[in-house]
Amino acid sequence: MRQAGACDWGAWDKKYVWHPFTQMQDWMEKEPLILVEGKKATLRDVQGREYIDGNSSIWTNIHGHGHPRINAAVKQQLDAVAHVSFLGSTNIPAIALAERLVNLFPPSTLTRVFYSDNGSTAIESALKMAMQFGQLTGNPRRKFATFDGAYHGDTAGASSLGGTSMFPDRFTSIHFQPIRVRGVEDLQNLSSEVIADLSAVVVEPLVQGTGGMRLWPPGMLRELRSWCDRTGVLLIFDEVLTGFGRTGRMFACEHEGVLPDFMALAKGLSGGFLPLGATLTTEKIFRAFLGDFAERKTFYYGHSYCGNALGCAAALASLDVFRDEKVLASLPPKIEGLKSILDTLSQHPNVGATRQCGMIAGIDLVGEQSQPLDWRKQIGAKVCMEARRHGLLTRPILDTIVLMPPLCIEQEEIIRIGCMLSKALEECRKEGLFLG
Repeated sequence: MRQAGACDWGAWDKKYVWHPFTQMQDWMEKEPLILVEGKKATLRDVQGREYIDGNSSIWTNIHGHGHPRINAAVKQQLDAVAHVSFLGSTNIPAIALAERLVNLFPPSTLTRVFYSDNGSTAIESALKMAMQFGQLTGNPRRKFATFDGAYHGDTAGASSLGGTSMFPDRFTSIHFQPIRVRGVEDLQNLSSEVIADLSAVVVEPLVQGTGGMRLWPPGMLRELRSWCDRTGVLLIFDEVLTGFGRTGRMFACEHEGVLPDFMALAKGLSGGFLPLGATLTTEKIFRAFLGDFAERKTFYYGHSYCGNALGCAAALASLDVFRDEKVLASLPPKIEGLKSILDTLSQHPNVGATRQCGMIAGIDLVGEQSQPLDWRKQIGAKVCMEARRHGLLTRPILDTIVLMPPLCIEQEEIIRIGCMLSKALEECRKEGLFLG
């Protein structure tokens, strides 16, 4: 690899790279943040500056950067084989991980694991499985129901479900048209004709992430499960964001004792170390796809890196860390620490509301006298940029600041996050950014 100084890396990035969810004109006018090293909840850039990773590297990192247990597992697997085809062969880490994932749930519930690459493809798999299941069982249904404010990924099927206009609107000509609802009551008011053509309902349990860290009311998942059971509509849980301890339990659905027909996992599945997605489903659905080759019941879907051995090795090590370091048991005081800094931040005149579910938090910004902000002015992004100068990395969803640190974060670091955000808010206020 060609050597370059810090300045050259930034110039090369601006010359050659196209970043996701990024207005590149703005990007090319600023100094790129080039991260080169990480340990636990701390990241270091090419200039040697340190930051607390306040959004877990876009909601992926679970146990911190450079965890020795996960590093060792990946290195050990790399010495054996990095990747083999999952079409026509298999590998030990993928087999072992499937067994571990299935046994995180009660016996005879979610019993089968289909691997993919990321959250979008995990959802895409669930959608296609649900639709094909109806076809194979003599009850074909063509529609999916999704909720206002939802986000389920960016592949064509997954983005069709999106309930926020910024993501799907430009591509509606290639999308299917979902049935959009605001809550379970809207589902209950659907006509029998609509329900008869409804394949599945897709929901982010407990928390809508990209919709602004919006919290669902208690009992919503139980009501949704009950409605699906009565109507024969399948239920898909998108636990890409909420899975693996983020809500204080291993999976968000555990809070209400509800299981879906399909569960999509990604992000924290590998501990945030490598790309990996998985779609879990029931034995009933799996067995509908079995038959003679000529019957064409096969699920014709997959990706070149399905069941990647390195990703599965990282995921196995991550589950070991959960078990051996008693990660879930360590979370209650950290959740309280996060609540404490949110309580303090809520007193700031430019904070309208705060929300929390476990180690997930959203902070809504408002203008003076609690006036709504003009999203086009990117006040949330400017506050996050100011926080970055104080050593905190996080991102907003428009004017909602997201806090979702790695589960390994220490109480002292949580307190520092609160101080950094308080300073950033006050400095932005002094600069007049919150004025109309």
